[in-house]
Amino acid sequence: MNLVEHCIFPDWPAPLNVRSLQTTRAGGGSSPPYKSLNLAMHVGDVPLMVARNRMLLNRLLPSEPVWLEQVHGKNVVQAEAANCRAEADASVTHHRAAVCAVMTADCLPILFCDQQGTVVAAAHAGWKGLAGGVIEATVASMRVPSANILAWLGPAISQAGFEVGADVRELFITADPASAAAFLPHPDTSEKYHADLYALARLRLQGLGVTQVYGGDRCTYCENDVFFSYRRDGITGRMATFIWLE
Repeated sequence: MNLVEHCIFPDWPAPLNVRSLQTTRAGGGSSPPYKSLNLAMHVGDVPLMVARNRMLLNRLLPSEPVWLEQVHGKNVVQAEAANCRAEADASVTHHRAAVCAVMTADCLPILFCDQQGTVVAAAHAGWKGLAGGVIEATVASMRVPSANILAWLGPAISQAGFEVGADVRELFITADPASAAAFLPHPDTSEKYHADLYALARLRLQGLGVTQVYGGDRCTYCENDVFFSYRRDGITGRMATFIWLE
């Protein structure tokens, strides 16, 4: 099985020594409802199969990724020093071959690098993480001018599939009134809205001075054959998004 055929290689003008990779749901050995390249140990899949799926990635990565215990927060760890299962939602590194990784199945994975290729980072950004400041914390941890940073927005749930309560909308608008443009009223009830994770992330990045933003054109909820989606399926697997320095 050629796993490369099932992976997405981000299309962004990153320096040549910056490598990145996005998995899809295909190319592994897990059985339904985790079919087939589930990379998460915490979703109910057979642990041995998850371990085998992770081993399939070994030839595509320079070292074992830092698998985080993601909690929808804003903690950022140093990938070269962190233990696997560190409680965090982002990792950063200035060291070659240390692999930053996040897992998602509707939340937004964001990759970062600088124009000089000296630092990379990966962040897990659902609405809670975005509201809590995970983007701001990740950018700060890179310790480079924001104008030099590039960001890539990986596959996430699109606005059409992402319903949230009025309280979520209010939370974002209170922090930044411009966020109102990222919410559309639900056609059936005034208590619900459709939120645009991509737009919310871009607003946060823009506010930090990060203007080189790429990606943000896929939908995990709609593309059933390509991506896992928690909102769509409930019990399902997780994709992973990786970045490292060569």
